[in-house]
This record gives sequence, C-alpha cells and structure tokens, in this order.
Amino acid sequence: MTRGEGPGRARQSELSRADRVEQRPPTSQGLPQASRPATRNGMKIRFVSSDTLVIQQICALLPAGDITVVPCCVPLQEPHTGDPHRLVGDQLLTAFKLIGKPVFIEHTGLEVRSLNDFPAGLTRLFWETLLKDRFAHFIGRLEDPSARMRTVIGYCDGRKRHYFEACLEGRIAPEPAGTSGDWSSVFVPDGSERTLAELAGPEAPVLPRKQAVDALVAFLREHR
Repeated sequence: MTRGEGPGRARQSELSRADRVEQRPPTSQGLPQASRPATRNGMKIRFVSSDTLVIQQICALLPAGDITVVPCCVPLQEPHTGDPHRLVGDQLLTAFKLIGKPVFIEHTGLEVRSLNDFPAGLTRLFWETLLKDRFAHFIGRLEDPSARMRTVIGYCDGRKRHYFEACLEGRIAPEPAGTSGDWSSVFVPDGSERTLAELAGPEAPVLPRKQAVDALVAFLREHR
C-alpha cells in the first residue's frame, strides 16, 4: 500500500481483461446535473451512489474547475461483509461494468474498538436496524465506547482500481445529540465533548470523507 497525497491513503489493484469491457451507461434522465461544467483541459468522472444526499456532499467537496463529476444515482447491492475494502471493491467493479467509464464510489462507516471494529462495512444495516437512540444506548454505554469513522473511496479508470481512505478517531456518545438523523448525532471526535452534529465552523474537524476526496483529486491531477 502506498501513500496518496494529503492525509488519505491510496492503493491500487489490476482489473482483469473481462472486467475492462465497456458497457452502455445507464440513462441520466431525472438525475442531478453534473457538479460543474466541463473545462477544455478538465476530466470527467462518474460518481455512483443510491443516496442523493451523499451525491450532493461529494460534489460539494470537489474543487471547481478541472474535474467534473457526473452523478449517477444507481442502487448498488451492498455485500454482507464487515470489510469496507471488500465492499467498496465489489461495488466498484459492479459500477464500472454498468457505466463503462471512469467511475468512483464511496463508503463511510463506523468501527467500534471493543466490538472488534464492528459494524464497519455493515454500518448502514446496523444503523437502520437500531436507529440513533438504541445505537447510542447500546454502544455509547460500553466500557470502551471508542470508535473510528472511516471513509474508503474506490476509483476505477478502466485498467486498475485505486483506493483512498481516511479516518477520524472518537467515541460513541451515550445519548444522541444534534438535529442530524445520521450517525454524526452519536459520534464524538477526539478532543471534543460534543457530537459532530453539534459542531460547526472552526470547531468542526476535517471529516475523513473530505480527506479521502482530496487524496482522489490529488491522484487524478497527477495522473491525467
């Protein structure tokens, strides 16, 4: 594994010949517009997610000018695995076979130290089952509620799969706080007594999603 530029880590793996076969991309009718117009010397990549809010957040994190993101709101089946790298790798391969053009996907999850880093790749399923009150009650009151928020981004250029990741250390609060309905209402970053949902402005830490996106952007600019 090699280091990407910035805090995010990067690694890559080869695609098999069969996986390089391009297929017709799905229709974009009714989907959000591209994040910004293409530039003459810019590059265009597709971001695949079934969550329109995540699509908006990812597009907002990308710098203006040389990279255009085409959002593709496509449901991808999540493998039942706690390994976020395997989850992203499997979904990325599916997305590339469907789109047939340079594409990236993203996964952000929570890893609880005293639960052997569970739920990790199963965070969405675990969260949707317990919801925030029971999630906080069950995990936040463990003897060791420390947790890690990890983002893994997978990018396929048609020949290789590249991975970028970043983490934020913290703990799970015993009670949810803040107006957010996602797990930012229960995650307290190290050095703070408030959840991410309560933090704003200069108090808010740089999230791993931002760090992983920055590592992807640095890679794209270096290799275009």
